[in-house]
Amino acid sequence: MNHFALTPPARRPHAPIGSNRTAPLSGIACVLPLLTCAGIAFAQEADTALEEVTVTATLLTAGTAPLSATVLTEHTQSRRGAAHLEDVITLAPNVTASSGASRSRFFQIRGIGERSQFVEPVNPSVGILLDGIDLSGAGGALTLFDVRQIEVLRGPQGTLMGANALAGLIAVQSNGTNSGARDISVGIESKGGYRLGARWAGGLTDSTNGRIAVQQYESDGYVDNDYLNRSDTNSREELTARGTLTWTSETHTFEAAAYYTRVNNGYDAFSLDNTRVTLSDQPGEDDMTLKAGRLNWQSTLLGLDSALQLSHASTDTTYSYDEDWSYVGIAPGWEYSSYDEYLRDRSMSSLEWRLQAPETDGTEWVMGTYLRDESEDLSRRYTYLPAPFASEIDTQTLAVFGQLNRTFSEQLSGFIGARLERRDSEYRDSASVEKDFDHSYWTGRIGLIWQYHSDAQLYATLSRGARAGGTNAGLLASIDALPEQNQDSVAALGVFDEETLVSLELGWQLDWTEYALRSRLALFTMDRDDQQAKGSLVIPRADGSTAFIDYTDNAAASEHRGLEWELQWQPTQQLVAELTLGLLDAQFDRYITATGADLSGRDQPQAPDWQYSAGLTWYASALASVHIEVAGSDAYFFSDRHDVRAPETHQLNASLSGQWQRWRWTLWGRNLTDETTFVRGFGTFGNDPRKEYALEPYRQYGEPRMVGLSLSYDLTESR
Repeated sequence: MNHFALTPPARRPHAPIGSNRTAPLSGIACVLPLLTCAGIAFAQEADTALEEVTVTATLLTAGTAPLSATVLTEHTQSRRGAAHLEDVITLAPNVTASSGASRSRFFQIRGIGERSQFVEPVNPSVGILLDGIDLSGAGGALTLFDVRQIEVLRGPQGTLMGANALAGLIAVQSNGTNSGARDISVGIESKGGYRLGARWAGGLTDSTNGRIAVQQYESDGYVDNDYLNRSDTNSREELTARGTLTWTSETHTFEAAAYYTRVNNGYDAFSLDNTRVTLSDQPGEDDMTLKAGRLNWQSTLLGLDSALQLSHASTDTTYSYDEDWSYVGIAPGWEYSSYDEYLRDRSMSSLEWRLQAPETDGTEWVMGTYLRDESEDLSRRYTYLPAPFASEIDTQTLAVFGQLNRTFSEQLSGFIGARLERRDSEYRDSASVEKDFDHSYWTGRIGLIWQYHSDAQLYATLSRGARAGGTNAGLLASIDALPEQNQDSVAALGVFDEETLVSLELGWQLDWTEYALRSRLALFTMDRDDQQAKGSLVIPRADGSTAFIDYTDNAAASEHRGLEWELQWQPTQQLVAELTLGLLDAQFDRYITATGADLSGRDQPQAPDWQYSAGLTWYASALASVHIEVAGSDAYFFSDRHDVRAPETHQLNASLSGQWQRWRWTLWGRNLTDETTFVRGFGTFGNDPRKEYALEPYRQYGEPRMVGLSLSYDLTESR
């Protein structure tokens, strides 16, 4: 979780694109009497202070633009034995994840976010940045080797990302070339897991630094296939490689970085018996190849700080599954056999340029422009299609943005920021659907900060976010096959408009130096208008069969209110206690589904009423330490189309860490009580031919008890 040095926010030099001047704003911890059983964490020395981290994914000084955010450091990742973002995301309050794949591919913030993707292109509600490169919608690629920190920003971040960050932003920051590293690492864990990694960073010349990091991670997964007599049909095989080169002169800094991630995972997760044992005869795949690069140039232009980033990212994915979850012969006369495969290639190139003025008379500002060209090609191969379905969508985006910060007095300051965005899209598919649509969006944020004491401040912010509109490709492709009397009404649902959100946030931030205590508290209320909700039409065909058509419509309005609290307390030099708490009330104001069901007043999916994590850190010595932590969540709906829920959970995590000479080691455990958790659920169909396809819920199991040992050896000759 977040750790901060007990010092007030300081102004720092201009930062690269995708980052900001520093701002200690997030994730903290505490000890409450009810939660002191939480945990114990390790540091390298007994005499230690609260670790300082900074929120970088902002335009200007975060100290004058506060927000609710959680920062998950490299140390936190190590304590969890984390290989992917899904392994640590429970430490961020009011943040959830959904799977339906080998990894959690989609994330939700304050009850808002996508849960799956099949035929339709996805317009993200939660933005994802990897060192400033937009990877929104590609959560499966968020492996964590050599990641310095993960920043989870809650609430609309439209000034930063436009219509891709209605709910918030996840910004992943790799380690830079200015932090030395020469080590090799190995790890073993339960379920046949292991990892091998190596890192090198340092100076190449007086003005040039470099860094390279490579890791291979493999695991059998935690599903057994009884029909095939295998334990690796839901396996994980993930290669992460990153390299960065930086050249600096007196007036210019150039940084070039390349990224390669190869995910070659199995996907065999759903069981007809609702267990961890499957019967599939055609297990699926969840593969992804990410190739990305960026070039950053920082300089001074006419007395202004200039920052330019050119980036490119391509993701080639294969997502497939055995639709019947069984084998031929399981129930003769009732059974069916079907396989579904989605091959999706996405390419994105972007250029962002910012100009920032140095602070003058209490005023500082930044302005910029953003260009993006994005294309997505899909090929679906499905047993019941006479030929593969193919589609492509091309989108060009142009945006301008800016932010102004103003200090009115020693105690009062404020800010205002906005972004204007234009998107032009062209959609084509093999079903002869052609649809062009253009949308314009505006997002922004305004706020006031009252520094009523040197150790404390209050703030209020008002934000507007947007989610891009789009087309219901599958629905449009099905119109000709429907009865004539239904075609006009269905065609009217072919395109859906933007969704908007207005958020009011009130916060209190305390740095109580005398008692080594830091607290971050945020209260928020968010109103969503023209909410994009998924629906399903059931229409009889002329031949007596039935068409089931999924679509998205601006059919709902809702309110999301809640609280986020992160607190940290260091009662002695050896102990640090931590707490995060999220409370959320997210309900539909009004929502009538296409089938006529009235969901008004019902909880939003992926929106538990409460979440928490709590831990106690004991800095015993450099040779040994212990970390114990409890994290939990209330029950919540998986979807708004059925009543299947994820149950209430409480998980115990722990680690034992140490260092001896050049060796570092961590013995870690997640979900030590082997709590049953679920990461995806369905409830609108029956799929078991042995039960004549009776309607029943199906759930994908989450991670069971996992334990592992990580070792690293420092190759540096002198320490």
